[in-house]
Amino acid sequence: MASPIRVCVTGAAGQIAYSLLYSIANGDVFGTNQPIELTLLDIPPMMTVLHGVVMELQDCSLTLLKDIVATDSVETAFTNIDVAILVGAMPRKEGMERKDLLKANAKIFESQGKGLDMYAKKTVKVLVVGNPANTNCLLTSLTAPSIPKTNFSCLTRLDQNRAKAQIAAKVGVAADAVHNTIIWGNHSSTQFPDAAHGFVNTPDGKKTIYDAVKDDAWLKGEFIKTVQQRGGAVIKARKLSSAMSAAKAICDHMKDWWFGTQEGEWTSMGVISDGSYGIPKNLIYSFPLRIKSDRSYEIVQGLPISDFARERMELTAKELEDERDTALQFLSSSS
Repeated sequence: MASPIRVCVTGAAGQIAYSLLYSIANGDVFGTNQPIELTLLDIPPMMTVLHGVVMELQDCSLTLLKDIVATDSVETAFTNIDVAILVGAMPRKEGMERKDLLKANAKIFESQGKGLDMYAKKTVKVLVVGNPANTNCLLTSLTAPSIPKTNFSCLTRLDQNRAKAQIAAKVGVAADAVHNTIIWGNHSSTQFPDAAHGFVNTPDGKKTIYDAVKDDAWLKGEFIKTVQQRGGAVIKARKLSSAMSAAKAICDHMKDWWFGTQEGEWTSMGVISDGSYGIPKNLIYSFPLRIKSDRSYEIVQGLPISDFARERMELTAKELEDERDTALQFLSSSS
């Protein structure tokens, strides 16, 4: 059996982590022959709850789970880790302006970036989940200059999974029959779910999504709006934010990053822009990616972009530029 890998989850006493940790420890993400050492980070007031989570993980009696450390220390949590899944963040509260949210999270992710820079392996793969995820990811990478920028990503796989599910339901097929939907841009209500380049395996054979759905107005209207606003719809119904689906998306994201995408497939991840498709450089922007077996990725190139798509891609990029410019004001002068 392989040597254990060290995986850190922050916000580990929260509801997303509660839905996530079993899948990581059971081999669903990093493989059924890969032992895991978990480090679980949360704030001091959550330590009692976190120790309860540790007890449950122990009581699962999992073969691959070799060690669990629960801590409120960034140094303890990040030392020699191979993977960091940064779930913990300041949630937006009633009456809070977006600037206030960016300020609170800038301090959190600056601290975590500096901790990764000091204590984690330089090969660490960092997935930022806590919102605003794209900008939090950018701040984390900026404050961890010794770790390659391409080792940082943020979660837009939940949006991609939502898009797949909507198309599958519309066509009347299983979700795994829908391929290569794209999420462009920010994990926010400006994101652009794009069905123009994907396909569906139908009982009548492989078809483009547009040919399978046969409703262009829906794909350019209600479909986009539904995916953009799905998180809010879940909160309205549950009075809690998405947890089970977010955890599943984290698993999907990390599994693809660890093992690579399938031939002919791509996945959406928020990564550092290199200027592809005219998106400004040095934003964390969701692109379609192919991931290689060595865990490096490449942005899918050469996709034809319509005027309809271009307008929406630029709108979400503008929002990310505004978020970045605001959040950078809140970094300490030493960053």
